[in-house]
Amino acid sequence: MDKTMSAGRITLLQINDVHGYLEPHPELVWRGEEASFPRLGGYARIATLLKRLRQERDGAVVALDNGDTFHGTYPVVRSKGQALVPILNALALDGMTAHWDFAYGPAHLQTLANQLSYPLLAINCFDKETGELVFTPTRVVERGGLRIGIIGIAATIVDKTMPPHFSTGIRLTMGQDELLGHIARLRQDEGADLVVVLSHLGFPQDMKLAAAVPGIDALLSGHTHNRMEHPAWVNGTPIIQSGCHGAFVGRLDIEVSGGKVVGVEHRLISVDESLPEDAEVRDLVDQALAPHRTMLGEQIGQTQVALHRNTMFQTPMDALLLDAVAEAAGTQIAFSNGWRYGAPVPPGPITVGDLWNIIPPNPPVSVVELTGAELFAMMEENLHRTFASDPYEQMGGYVKRCHGLRLYAKLENPAGQRVERLFVDGEEVDPERVYEAAYVTAQGVPKKYGRARRDLEIRAVDALRNYVSAREVVRPTAAQSVVPV
Repeated sequence: MDKTMSAGRITLLQINDVHGYLEPHPELVWRGEEASFPRLGGYARIATLLKRLRQERDGAVVALDNGDTFHGTYPVVRSKGQALVPILNALALDGMTAHWDFAYGPAHLQTLANQLSYPLLAINCFDKETGELVFTPTRVVERGGLRIGIIGIAATIVDKTMPPHFSTGIRLTMGQDELLGHIARLRQDEGADLVVVLSHLGFPQDMKLAAAVPGIDALLSGHTHNRMEHPAWVNGTPIIQSGCHGAFVGRLDIEVSGGKVVGVEHRLISVDESLPEDAEVRDLVDQALAPHRTMLGEQIGQTQVALHRNTMFQTPMDALLLDAVAEAAGTQIAFSNGWRYGAPVPPGPITVGDLWNIIPPNPPVSVVELTGAELFAMMEENLHRTFASDPYEQMGGYVKRCHGLRLYAKLENPAGQRVERLFVDGEEVDPERVYEAAYVTAQGVPKKYGRARRDLEIRAVDALRNYVSAREVVRPTAAQSVVPV
């Protein structure tokens, strides 16, 4: 077929970073200076939306998942993702890629992927020994009279900043060097009219990727939880991202005429109560949750303030976590990773399920000894991985969460020069002094820092439960640990 004669209209639908949230849940939405917490999301509502749009568009729909899917809530983590498989298959998606989905190891992710009715796509995940691709790199689907080539790029940080078992036997690249060849193959050998990239690199990284690689008709971005009301345009490529936790679905309508894209329309769809729950998927969700509802629904305390992770430098959710970790360990200092996932808990009751959503891996509370010089170096590294001017050097989530520290940072400074002053208990940190710190997960204090590490018998969820249960109402530490100056 002569591609200059290709014409049609296709609707791309995106979900990204759902993190195992099966049902509607509170989500933080800013209204000026006020925060509201509407109940959004839920796979049964998403299923209704997908069915409605497929009918409306006479099947000319491609529905894609950017990953961070098989992890994040108790039923999903406890089953190592298995609880999600029938739910995802009921959505009849067209492809996904991955990040936290590697949490149970690459071999287990391959097992999960083999049970899906659609492929897990990644052009940048290679077997260390053979150099072969671990997952299918691309696929082509025909919808609305067009052939759509889909290219997956998994999170490059899986083998760089995540726990080692995430990447047993594999290595991941940025995907940029591989991408151009796959685009050419899809267009020239497989007759693709449109090329769509499904990426979990993160929005800044995807902006740089699109600038470097021509020929991408649409880029669906994940990882950084951006709620984008409008596409970003780079090198002629529209880039969208649709929040997190399944609270929003991104819709991108693309019109092709004469073999060229002649129109693009975007809408960020709120997955709210206007979407009735699909009965089939509602039943599947109930089956996944039924064994755990009583335990997860137990109320253990109250919070005076909303617990959330929606701000860069300090969050009430992580302040509560580290207050509990420091108390359990008997230390003045505590660290955790700057995670983005975790739906908010509005002021009011705290349940056991909320605690598991705060830290679903439930690692042990650990203790390590760090010199003052190591504190400086660790925080410099974290600030660079968060704010590097080159997006490809950004390797983290938000800024590392700290308890007991006060750090003043010049974020515009180059690598190694961002920490201006660092204090513990009001005293300037002594580079030679040894400080004892508690932490959770290997991301809290990377292994290259410190000595005399030991895991305590208590785990993070129990530390949180003890802390919350011992207080009539919790009020997380309000002081900001990292202050941009």
